[in-house]
Amino acid sequence: MVGVNPTIPSFILHSNIFAMNPPLRVLVWGEFRHEKTNPKVGALYPDGMHEAIAAGLRGSDDVSVATTTLDEPEHGLTDDVLGNTDVLIWWGHKAHADVKDAIAKKVQQRVLEGMGLVVLHSAHVAKPFLLLMGTSCALKWRESSDKERLWNVNPSHPIAAGIGDYFELPREEMYGEPFGIPTPDELIFISWFTGGEVFRSGATWQRGHGKVFYFRPGHETYPTYYDENVLKVIANAVRWARPSLQIADVCVNAKPLEPLPEDPEADSRSEVGHI
Repeated sequence: MVGVNPTIPSFILHSNIFAMNPPLRVLVWGEFRHEKTNPKVGALYPDGMHEAIAAGLRGSDDVSVATTTLDEPEHGLTDDVLGNTDVLIWWGHKAHADVKDAIAKKVQQRVLEGMGLVVLHSAHVAKPFLLLMGTSCALKWRESSDKERLWNVNPSHPIAAGIGDYFELPREEMYGEPFGIPTPDELIFISWFTGGEVFRSGATWQRGHGKVFYFRPGHETYPTYYDENVLKVIANAVRWARPSLQIADVCVNAKPLEPLPEDPEADSRSEVGHI
């Protein structure tokens, strides 16, 4: 074979070990409602919070970023769009109820099949997250003049890469415990607020074949999505959530690998669905 290095074992030559991964396909979903109705939010995020989040991810060769919003047809989450998304970032707040149940179910299904999901701030009660958690995800809250200090309690985790012992946001909405989530697989950040509350502000779960990360900061009236540390955590999270495989989450009628004993009722047994 011309051009083949004879010192490289043949099993490596015929594998993808040296193949470069294609760009990670990230989709940032946002309601894009506050920006149109609240002048303060519109001034902070004239192109929408989803575009500010996307801007923090663009410019890297290993990531391709698209955005979509609630008021697009099918909320911008068609089968084709979801089928070509590796990691979905979700920000929602005032219009959770406007998300169609069927669309939320499709997002849940894609996560079970392997798509990563990064859930931001008030999307703790977004329909897809509630479906995946199976709990209330309720919490305490206060929109005031709190400072938020986010403690990095899992510094070796990939999502915490480049983050120091803690970082601070000078003003943010307070979220406090108890937080009605299932016990996280991994806890990465814990927040403290000026009012004294604490909160599990960065947590992960495995759901089916997909990875889920919840990250607390991001109230719409504060410039949180311009903060270097916040954007770094989100960038780390989408890379961590990259699918390792994607498998349809369906019940398959399996054929035997070897002949089975004679089955006199074979013709009467269903091969459709599951019983």
